Amino acid sequence: MAVTFDLFGTLVDAEYPSDPGSAVADALREYGVAVPDDWDDAYREVHIDAPEGAEVPLPAHVAAALRSRGVDSPDNAARRAVITAFDPEVTTRPGAVDAVAAAREAGAVGLLSNCSVPELVARTLIRSDLDRRGFDDITTSVACGWRKPHRQAFEAVARGLGVDAAELLHVGDDPDADGGIEAVGGRFVNLRETTLESVAARLRAGEDPCP
Repeated sequence: MAVTFDLFGTLVDAEYPSDPGSAVADALREYGVAVPDDWDDAYREVHIDAPEGAEVPLPAHVAAALRSRGVDSPDNAARRAVITAFDPEVTTRPGAVDAVAAAREAGAVGLLSNCSVPELVARTLIRSDLDRRGFDDITTSVACGWRKPHRQAFEAVARGLGVDAAELLHVGDDPDADGGIEAVGGRFVNLRETTLESVAARLRAGEDPCP
């Protein structure tokens, strides 16, 4: 068995911009990009035709939104603006550090996060009380190309841990996304029904963490 954790809402809480489109627009202006007058509409439109379940990196979406209005984003401005706009304050959730430590005592540990913003997971871990060295593999949707609950997201983290996806015990707070582990034969620990403290205690006792 290997244990994987979701990040946002499971191990940490992070404050995001209340209006992401406006935050990205402000950052684009900082980098010298002429933001179109109808940016709110452009930001909300779909510009990249991706397969169902695939992750569209937010910088790619922003660059495509600008192009749709005839605006270029030179010097990687779209990526830089997205990273600037999503620069959250991070709070480690109660029991998170101990739950990861208990999972390490039981076997391999991974992190699997839906996140369309490059570098955000790494920066979040740095700002949290978690030690990224406590994870044997860190997989993000922006890196692997697939969002939970798509099976390829779980298969990607399983490959990183050197196990079959059916061997994963995945801990998360979103049954719709994190519960997708069950479709590949793994098990889901739903934090809406239990706590990280309970997960840690059960792992150390050799008991099934699933409530």
